[in-house]
Amino acid sequence: MLPITDVVKNLIIINVLIFITVTLTPLGSMLPDMKLYFPLSSHFRPYQLVTHMFMHASMGHLFFNMLALYFLGPYVEKFAGPKKFLITYLLAGAGAFLAHIGIQYYQYSSMGIGQFPPALGASGAVMGIVIAFAVLFPNVKLMLLFPPIPIKAKYLGLAYVLLDLFSGVGGFQPGVANFAHLGGAFTGFILTYFWIKGSRWR
Repeated sequence: MLPITDVVKNLIIINVLIFITVTLTPLGSMLPDMKLYFPLSSHFRPYQLVTHMFMHASMGHLFFNMLALYFLGPYVEKFAGPKKFLITYLLAGAGAFLAHIGIQYYQYSSMGIGQFPPALGASGAVMGIVIAFAVLFPNVKLMLLFPPIPIKAKYLGLAYVLLDLFSGVGGFQPGVANFAHLGGAFTGFILTYFWIKGSRWR
């Protein structure tokens, strides 16, 4: 395992500090709503497009996102460099919210659904980094937590994508933004395959 890199470390610190501030201190109730609302909602604010990526619904939500970033992020950052890594992370988060909002707008315009819970979390951005790792190091074996078995990175990335696709289409995980995960995964794949990996080998 590589030592933690600077951008990964700073992202983890920012996410943890924001979670502590919002959930465990009185200051949290004084801050503006940083979750991402549907753009047609009266609660939507443009800054939420960024701030929601640093919010988490629970300690478990934060823990597993930061765990994946801690273990896989340093490899991607070392390969890509700090600047490209950070851009990939943020653009994967952007791809996540675009996919999420796109699905919501489709449901609103075509299906008449008008009530959407706000989105929050770094899962889309982290999914982009997970897929980036799978593209850069496809045959590296990773140890799953549950069950504790080794699996190649390319198969793990594919499994995550298929699980989110299946759950999103079937609606099997209410409250989970599966299409946001897919948007982050797609963005991470495109950026890594054509920009990070492609420029490295040219």
